[in-house]
Amino acid sequence: VQLQASGGGLVQAGGSLRLSCAASGLSLRNYGMSWFRQAPGKEREFVAGISRVGGSTYYADSVKGRFTISRDNYKNTVYLQMNSLRPEDAAVYHCAAVGRPGASPTRTTADYNYWGQGTEVTVSS
Repeated sequence: VQLQASGGGLVQAGGSLRLSCAASGLSLRNYGMSWFRQAPGKEREFVAGISRVGGSTYYADSVKGRFTISRDNYKNTVYLQMNSLRPEDAAVYHCAAVGRPGASPTRTTADYNYWGQGTEVTVSS
């Protein structure tokens, strides 16, 4: 099982990036999915989650209205569109699949069994 996150990079404050998380060895249509991020010296924090078929989405207050999570189950891929980026959004972003098939995404890292390696987002002020 592999979750491959991509799309990170350097962007100016106010700019946009689109992250992708492609899965192999795992059918994402069976799993709630989330994005987490971890900045240096900080704990990993929940950013956004999406239900198995995409009917429900969840966001951290800090990104609500700026970030959008989506999924394409045919492509076995989850996305995170990030707009109006701020320096405090800089972190390594990880995608994750919730541990139990059919379960909704949560804000707790311990509930996730599968993690991508992360893609780094840097935001210059």
